[in-house]
Amino acid sequence: MNRARRLARLLNILAAIIAEPGLNPLELADRAGVSERTLRRDLNQLRELGYEVAYTSGYEVQEKLNLEGRPARAPKRAYEQQLELLQAVAQAVGLGGDGATRTGLRARPAKGARTPGARKKSAPIVLIPTGEMDANFIYATGFPVETGLYIRFAKGDEVLVASPLEVDRARVQSRVKNVLVDHDAYVSKSWAALAARMLRERGIDAARVSPQLHAIQLENLRASGIAVEVDRSLFVAERRHKSEAEAEAIHASQRAAEAAVVEVARQLAAADVKDGLLWSNGDPLTSERLYARAQLVLGEKGFTCPDMIIAGSPDNALPHYRGEGQIRAGAPVIIDIFPLGRTSHYYGDLTRTVVVGEIPEEFRRMHAATVQALEAGEESIRAGVPAKEVHQAVCQVLVDRGYGTETRGYEGPDGVPKMNHSTGHGVGLEVHEEPAVREGADDELREGDVVTVEPGLYKLGLGGVRVEDTGMVTANGFRNFTTITRSLDPKDYIS
Repeated sequence: MNRARRLARLLNILAAIIAEPGLNPLELADRAGVSERTLRRDLNQLRELGYEVAYTSGYEVQEKLNLEGRPARAPKRAYEQQLELLQAVAQAVGLGGDGATRTGLRARPAKGARTPGARKKSAPIVLIPTGEMDANFIYATGFPVETGLYIRFAKGDEVLVASPLEVDRARVQSRVKNVLVDHDAYVSKSWAALAARMLRERGIDAARVSPQLHAIQLENLRASGIAVEVDRSLFVAERRHKSEAEAEAIHASQRAAEAAVVEVARQLAAADVKDGLLWSNGDPLTSERLYARAQLVLGEKGFTCPDMIIAGSPDNALPHYRGEGQIRAGAPVIIDIFPLGRTSHYYGDLTRTVVVGEIPEEFRRMHAATVQALEAGEESIRAGVPAKEVHQAVCQVLVDRGYGTETRGYEGPDGVPKMNHSTGHGVGLEVHEEPAVREGADDELREGDVVTVEPGLYKLGLGGVRVEDTGMVTANGFRNFTTITRSLDPKDYIS
């Protein structure tokens, strides 16, 4: 094996040790794509390059693998350049933990060598889309596509590679100025190999990738000699902070959601009641018919929501039940619509609950408590507030009104309707993204976050209610993008 390939393999092993402390030898060999025998030899090689590598699980394994943790020897002159590169990789991937609290392999520079500091985001970003709606790929390029390749070598130095099918559209729609076409990568689906070749042409053998990257692409990159770091924080902070243009795109999706909810309410308000069920023009009024009407309204406005919820009781006690069959009178119907802009690629998110006919007192009280909890949550939102405090404000109202939650400390009485989900989530290029508004969310809300507030109450065999708004976090409070009524009466949506 030539020196370049051997060095690439050592880089992979070192990066795996540093990025994921605590791996046992079998796991490390699997991550690095080598045999146990090769791993043993390469670990000794790393010692010669000036790294201490110790396995802290027990004497038997130490003896078998000859990993005694003895002091590292001084690096050999022949490997000085390689050592510098290995240390650069250690700095690039960062120390994933101190290794003291977990059993496994760990690595650190020998005495006298430079100590890796905080993770440096210097490695190029390589994105291979997981499908047309890959949010990170769209964020980086402004271009939704099923297959392709994006590499950001450095700020202002980026390239988008498309197939012959998509290259013209890429040049028109994407934000990337340097757009190339590659027929072979498209035909053979070898985007990872193309990425590795383009990196090596610049003398680069490391890259950062999205956590959503398909495993086969990750393996192909590593098999091509690229030391890959899965960057769990990739674009998270950038995507959380919405610009005014992004906020307006989400607001537009929210307006489309409102129009769709109004159409569903219109159909419900006009329905006939017979034997406790809803009918329209002599036919059963079903979730499917209401879905079709809502989708038509969205489509006419340039939006879509294939997974919307229009769910009648009692099955809507399951919060993610989509809805099917004929709608009952005198019981809640949950309408949860989260449209995607077909050109903006940004989502909205809106939920309302209505009852056709006479509203039973039990549901009226559940709905009133949910709306009060919604208002308390929204009033508690502002930049700098821990997200969990918004969730706690919602839970406190529900408990004070005699209901319960699954949040510790806010369980409420036994046998009552309860909220069994978080209060909300971020909205953007994905309908569920950071930040989370839930139990244990210590992260503070930031100016520019767009979040939902969506309390609900559910009881199996009875049904559920949920009310949801979406808006932006500001320094002064919650800028609500939602203007539609929260009434239980569908007639109030069309007056």
